Amino acid sequence: MGEGCRWGTRHRWERIVVDVQGAVTPGYEPVKDAFVRNFTHRGDHGAAVSVYRDGRKVVDLWAGTRDVDGTAPWALDTAQIVRSATKGVAAAVPLLLHQRGRLDLDAPVSTYWPEFKAAGKERTLVRHLLAHRAGVPALDRPLTPAEAADGETGPAAVAAQAPLWQPGTAHGYHAQTYSWLLGELVRRVTGRTIGRWLAEEIAGPLGLDFWLGVPDTEAHRVGRIGPVEAPEGEGGLRLRPKRSVSEAYADPDSPTRRAFGAIDPMPDENDPAYRAAELPASAGISTARALARFYAATIGQVDGGQRLFAPATLTLARTEESAGPDRVLVVNTRFGLGYMLHGPAAPLLATGSFGHPGRGGSLGFADPESGLAFGYVTNGLQKGVTADPRAQALVRALRSIV
Repeated sequence: MGEGCRWGTRHRWERIVVDVQGAVTPGYEPVKDAFVRNFTHRGDHGAAVSVYRDGRKVVDLWAGTRDVDGTAPWALDTAQIVRSATKGVAAAVPLLLHQRGRLDLDAPVSTYWPEFKAAGKERTLVRHLLAHRAGVPALDRPLTPAEAADGETGPAAVAAQAPLWQPGTAHGYHAQTYSWLLGELVRRVTGRTIGRWLAEEIAGPLGLDFWLGVPDTEAHRVGRIGPVEAPEGEGGLRLRPKRSVSEAYADPDSPTRRAFGAIDPMPDENDPAYRAAELPASAGISTARALARFYAATIGQVDGGQRLFAPATLTLARTEESAGPDRVLVVNTRFGLGYMLHGPAAPLLATGSFGHPGRGGSLGFADPESGLAFGYVTNGLQKGVTADPRAQALVRALRSIV
């Protein structure tokens, strides 16, 4: 890291020893301090954080154990499933296809995928899929984990599904169905699966340790994830959701429960078969470094090299398409084309930031105005869909610097 300061420092706080590995550029020490407190005060077991500024890495830290229930240390190349943070990386595929003139965002989805016009969806536009306005966040019959991953049952199910609202008139988070909507659209346009396209056109050229469908040769790097409790008191920030939100998650007939339950039973995210699945809503596997580097490439050149988004594409990613009451998350949310935008439901760095959290902790985003790009991954999943207290502590530290 050139001028960066390297260390392997052991921090002890209330009998918790944190062996922090990695590097920071001088001036970014508050991020390291917040990262340590995530272990001593906020319940992290194993995690990594990376930050790029103006295309160059300024923070790269990791600590704890590779597996949430293990003892082997987190290594330089440890990767984790990042859940819905996957959506932000996957959304770059249709945006780049549009940038290259191969996909019209204002065309009906059925232009590329004729079967999709069934059951009143003939006016659903490509941009509606990206902005969670397609009206199909849930399925009448949930899919089994095997069906969700087979590449055929999911696309057929969303194509046949009647929308919960008239497409384009409202928005609601497509928590799981986003996988089959986005994946099949890309396959119809390119003839390649979305995981293959992403590997060949984005991850490979940029040198990203990010996979939709982790190859056998890399599977040994992926740690086990699992639930952890946020500690009480300072830093734990145990959020008490509004009653309406709690009721929505408790009601089996609500769009909320149905959207998150579109795969039933819930898949084992540590199962090698699930990790090999190309599910762009939830099954991406990444390092923190790869998330940050990806977002750095959306807003500028990385290490003086490749840039992903042209200025017009960057504008599409972060221009508000959906805002207000979310029919699935039951809070106000904001989306651009494929990305969550800064707001109470997804606090990022600043007003112009765009990115995507993963339920339970992971987060990736970019802020064009400051030139910052951020990635955080963890193996300890805490309750909450957005605004994880550990990720937010790191964001606050970053905000204090800039």
